[in-house]
Amino acid sequence: MSAELQRLMFSVSLLDQVTGPAGKIKKEMNSVAESSKAAFAQIGIGAAGIAGAGLAMQSLLMPAIEMDRALGEVRSLGVAESALNDLSETALAFSVQYGKSAAEFVSASYDIQSAIAGLSGQELSRFTQAGGVLAAATKSNTATITNYMGTMYGVFKNTADQMGKSQWVEVLAGQTATAVQMFKTTGDNMSAAFTSIGANATAAGISMNEQMAVLGTLQATMSGSEAGTKYKAFLAGVGNAQKQLGLTFTDSNGQMLGMVEILNQLKGKFGETMDVAESDALKKAFGSDEAVSLVKQLMADTNGLASSIDALGKVKGMGKAEEMAAAMVDPWERLGEGIKAVKIAFGQALLPVINPIVDAMADGSNALIAWTKEFPNITRWIGIATAAILGISAALAALTVIVGISKLVWSGLLIVKAVGVAFGALVPSLASIKAAFLALNLVMYANPIGLIVAGVAALVLAIGAAIYWWDDLKKAFMDSSWGQYIIGMINKLIGVLNLVPGIDIGTIGGADISTPNLDAPKQTNLPAGGINKQISNAVSNNSNSSKSVTIGQIVTNQPAASIEQEMLMAGA
Repeated sequence: MSAELQRLMFSVSLLDQVTGPAGKIKKEMNSVAESSKAAFAQIGIGAAGIAGAGLAMQSLLMPAIEMDRALGEVRSLGVAESALNDLSETALAFSVQYGKSAAEFVSASYDIQSAIAGLSGQELSRFTQAGGVLAAATKSNTATITNYMGTMYGVFKNTADQMGKSQWVEVLAGQTATAVQMFKTTGDNMSAAFTSIGANATAAGISMNEQMAVLGTLQATMSGSEAGTKYKAFLAGVGNAQKQLGLTFTDSNGQMLGMVEILNQLKGKFGETMDVAESDALKKAFGSDEAVSLVKQLMADTNGLASSIDALGKVKGMGKAEEMAAAMVDPWERLGEGIKAVKIAFGQALLPVINPIVDAMADGSNALIAWTKEFPNITRWIGIATAAILGISAALAALTVIVGISKLVWSGLLIVKAVGVAFGALVPSLASIKAAFLALNLVMYANPIGLIVAGVAALVLAIGAAIYWWDDLKKAFMDSSWGQYIIGMINKLIGVLNLVPGIDIGTIGGADISTPNLDAPKQTNLPAGGINKQISNAVSNNSNSSKSVTIGQIVTNQPAASIEQEMLMAGA
């Protein structure tokens, strides 16, 4: 019988002898893995509890913290604490009423205070509230409306100061909201229109309501910025135009007449419509196509323009803006902001107590930094201890992975063993063995699980081969310098693993390790002469018949004819 067949048969019988010690190792590793898994689970539960408590506290305090930050920005502009308290109360009431962010409300007041100097007491709160309501009413954002209000105050400063800033800003919000509704425009477009025209109309003595009516009417066919550009061109050319056309566009005080009066004079000169020659004359008088375009559009409905100017002039408060804003309120947004407002109220009561503790903790960080420099050795050992703890955690986690892999290998060994027993009991003839092995190979290689089993079988054969030639391998390995070095490193690793409770592994090459199966691999329970002799007898005594041959716990009915070739084919 060939040496290859002898080794193959020995490897199969080796399964029973391997599974015993492997089972003990598996049990010990499972115990350590389960302990580490339980420890990791306990750590995870504790960490989750700490994180949950921290998140709950953060959720409770964060709205108040954001509010406190926004108030701090406004405080940096020199606003008195009484004004800040009023601003905070107004912001909370506004957020609940309109479903808008209280912190954003306060942040908007920073921009208003920066743009409008001299706001005091409740004026800052009234400006900010008017801006917030106008933004909601005109479907604009708070930043755009805040810039708009700053621009308008710069344009109408004298009127605002004479009327009172708080009253003026409410009129501004009301007239703007009315204009947006009347001319089907937006807050953004009105802001762009007034930004383009600047203070030119106000310098000419034109009232705010008339400017809004003119710009709003023009926006029926153009954007807000274009409307402002055309109005600005008209104002720039009106002085020269009255001379060129022989008309009077100013009153006895030198102030420009209202737009409706100027348009009526132009109608009297040119009629309801203009031909090409009249348009050229008008362009020559005003000096630009933009001015001519404005005149032609507004002349088409001077009565409507007059009505719009009158309607806007009657607005004396921000009632229209509040009405429009209330119509756009989302009740779910109100509910969300109401919950935030409650959190802010609770947080504002807690922060005076918590903030000193947080400041002390922050100051403690400086102390820790100083200690790390003053006690470098202690710092280093703390770092080493931390790294060691992390290393042990990583090792235990790796052990858990290894145990999982070992379970897979263990399952593969049992499968191989079961397959051998099954074939010994069910296959009656050599032809059946050959067909069954062929079918098994096809199934195994067609299925990923089969590939795993095949790999496990190869591993078992490799272990058997190593045991069979253990003496030669050990001699070649132990007698070499590199072998001794590797053994030393392995023994150090074993020493570290033995620190884990429940693990007690002997060192390689030491007096406390026992390897009877490796040192005497051929001393098994086989009959005299070894497995080779048993297989040879089976072949010679059964040349024309079948006989049961037992190797370990695997029993097969094997015909004697060509058994070596058939076994080699099955193993392949």
